[in-house]
Amino acid sequence: MGEFLRAALTFPAALFSFALLVIAGYWLLVLIGGAGVHILDGGEGAHGDTAETAGLPVTVTLSLGILIAWLVSLAGAALTGSTPLRAATLAVALAAAWAGTRLAVRLARRMLPPERVASRDDFVGRLCVIRTGRVAHDFGQAEVRAEDGSTAIVQVRCEETGLTAGSSALIFDYDADGEFFRVAPYDSALDPHRSAG
Repeated sequence: MGEFLRAALTFPAALFSFALLVIAGYWLLVLIGGAGVHILDGGEGAHGDTAETAGLPVTVTLSLGILIAWLVSLAGAALTGSTPLRAATLAVALAAAWAGTRLAVRLARRMLPPERVASRDDFVGRLCVIRTGRVAHDFGQAEVRAEDGSTAIVQVRCEETGLTAGSSALIFDYDADGEFFRVAPYDSALDPHRSAG
């Protein structure tokens, strides 16, 4: 254990040992729920991912880089005795950290599908069921089923009359200013995709 501590506190490993302790403390806080994984990504609404780190949070990339640099510099500190060789080990450790994190980002980009953010436009073209007593040009609500199977109650408007509770309607447009969907009456007999019974 004494040799390990000596190597960990010797140049160049000592440069990364403190950073590794900070990273370990951070991930311990994440495990007990005291911090979020995306803490360095800028919070809600910010885009911490760049073209270089897309697929992995900055905290994961940074942690991996520090771990790789520490391991390489620890091996260099244990195996070399002269200052010039240890200085060369620092350069090798930094290069290994850069290459290792770059490889991890590439693997993550291939293995993790990009997160698709749901949009209100996803409801356009879907059928809905009217849930209010009537739908008019200034009033109405309907229930619509999303692609993932979940349902949502949305504001709907229709210029025609005749849509009442339980009626089927087709969502054909979204009005972003008014935050409502435009619907039209829908006759399921006209659906070309309905199963022949």
